[in-house]
Amino acid sequence: MEKPIAYAQVEIPIYLLIDRDSAEVVVHSNPNGDKYLDVHRYAIGLEVTLPEPVAVTLDTAPLLNWIR
Repeated sequence: MEKPIAYAQVEIPIYLLIDRDSAEVVVHSNPNGDKYLDVHRYAIGLEVTLPEPVAVTLDTAPLLNWIR
């Protein structure tokens, strides 16, 4: 089972993935059954604001040193 499915099933509100291969930050939110209703992708290097209940802004610029 993939992590987003498993996490949505147990209603983890936010699943954040740093994808070094695609140089993206992927934010999954609003779990509903076995999926997240909202999935947003951002280029690494941008500021990413996570939705409630986390509600923080992440500066992903330092991650640029870690992408392939």
